[in-house]
Parts: sequence; C-alpha cells; structure tokens
Amino acid sequence: MILMNHHKLHAQMNSLGRRRQPFLWGITYDMERGFISPEPFDDSEVLWHVGDDGNHSHLEADRKPEMQIRRHIGIESYGAMFDTVMRGLRRGDSFLTNLTAATEVSLKGSLRDVFLSSSAPYRLLIGDSFVCFSPEIFVVIEGRRISTFPMKGTADAARSDAVQCLLDNYKETCEHYTIVDLMRNDLNMVASDICVKRFRYAEKIATTSGAIIQTSSEIAGLLPEGKEYDFGDIILPLLPAGSISGAPKEATTALIKRAETSPRGWYTGVFGYFDGVRMTTAVMIRCLQRHVDGTLRFHSGGGITVNSDVAEEYQEIIDKIYLTLS
Repeated sequence: MILMNHHKLHAQMNSLGRRRQPFLWGITYDMERGFISPEPFDDSEVLWHVGDDGNHSHLEADRKPEMQIRRHIGIESYGAMFDTVMRGLRRGDSFLTNLTAATEVSLKGSLRDVFLSSSAPYRLLIGDSFVCFSPEIFVVIEGRRISTFPMKGTADAARSDAVQCLLDNYKETCEHYTIVDLMRNDLNMVASDICVKRFRYAEKIATTSGAIIQTSSEIAGLLPEGKEYDFGDIILPLLPAGSISGAPKEATTALIKRAETSPRGWYTGVFGYFDGVRMTTAVMIRCLQRHVDGTLRFHSGGGITVNSDVAEEYQEIIDKIYLTLS
C-alpha cells in the first residue's frame, strides 16, 4: 500500500487503468489522503474484500468480536450540531445534509477479527487503525457503462410491514429523491445518456442488532469512448459521495464542516478494486476507526432535512452502531 495525496492518486488511477493493471485504492472523505496498491493480492498492509474478490481467503478470525458502547456523543452535543445544520437548511444552504458523529466503543477481539467475521460485501482493513464493513456500493465501471447506487432510507426489518412503511415514509422519500437527483447530476459531469434504471428498491441486511431494510436506486450512463479507463478523471470528481454529504454538494459539505465535531477520516470516503476489466467501488460506511488519542470509535450518521426531529435523528445514529457478522 502506497499512501499519497489526492493529485498523485488521481494520476496513478489513470495510469494503472490505461495499462489495464489490477489495483486497489481508497481515499478519505476530505480527499486529503489516499492509498493505492498495484499488487493488491500480495499486499500485507491491507485486507480487502470487494464482491467475490479479496486477499483474505486463507485467513480466519481469532475470535468472534463483540462491541459495546463506552461513551456516545450525548443528546446535548448532538443537538448543537443538529441546530447548526437546521440553520443552514432554513437559510437555504442545503436541502439535505448527512450529519455524522463518532461514538467511543470497546471491542473484544481485534479489528482484524471484525474484518474476517463480517458478512458485508465491501470490506477494508488498514492495519490496526481502521476497518470498514460496508453494504453500500458506489460506482461500477465496465467498458463505457458507469452505474451508481445511492443508498438512503433505513427501517427495522422486524416489522411485518417494514418495507411498505419505509417506502411510504415522507421524509425518507424526500431524502431519496434528493440523492437520486444529485447523483444524476454528478454522473452528467463525466458521462452521457444518464437514466434511472431502478428507483427505491429495498434490500434486507443482517446485523448483530437484528435485520434492517435499506432502499437504494440504480442510475447509469455512458462514458466517452476512449476515456473509460481514466479512473482518476471519472471517479474522483464525483466525490464526496452524495449519499454521505448532501445537496447541493459544495454548500452542504461546507455546512457539514461547520457542524461536525469529530473528523471523519477514512469514514465516508471511497475505496475500490479494478480487476483489469471492471472497477467496483464502495462508500466506507459502517466503520471502526482508531483516533489520534488511541480511542476506538464507531462513526454513524443520517440525513437531515427541515422535516427532521432531533430526537429521532439522534436515535438513528445510535441504532446504526452495530457489527455485521457472518
């Protein structure tokens, strides 16, 4: 794994893509730090899993990990962040803002155990500092076709009518429309013939706290001929991902910076794997991250609109603190 800044990562992604050389890559939410691994199956610094590919098939967890909350942000501190966002929303800076917080947790087992025990389709482990077990695909590129799959909307699957309740929820519907519109506009920066292939389809995801239902959409377009392997040119302008920032993106990311009190780091960044034919990327949600003070924190968040209730949004970030174990 080679650490580098945004500009070097951009150049390397283009160079390796044009040579059709497989590689693994990732970048932080603020796009200040990135990494690239030109030989991802032989890289001992990172463990990764993308779809059916990964470099961990010969490894087993030492134990089944268990996580407990030690200290969460508290409703007062969260409320102060929420109020900052609401002022921005009412002023018209944003229509939808993804507000996140870091919760201090304790872990029985290691981050490696979390990675190897997780059932999530997109996983990344960087030493003993960061692990991601994400359900959210971001962009897939195969040939000239580019697709994105924004995920927005969550409900408890224990209810018999969970899917219908989620689909009928006014706030969740508004959030989803906003993100789909944002991602259509983002894809228009790098592709043509943009269309929504599937809108608000529901998926069931198993967690240690019980199953949840989440809704996603599929949006696709056509890349310019001869540019389909210039991955730095294609993907990096789309960041940060719309589902974990908001709309309009530039003003919303500035609002997030004013409101949030804990740096996101790798959390809500993006990582991906190119197998020589297909580039598959994922948003780094569902993350454990070791901070500079040595504490281990679980980052979680949710979309805020003018219709949001602070108590409900606070409960959502707590409800999202879980491991997805096989």
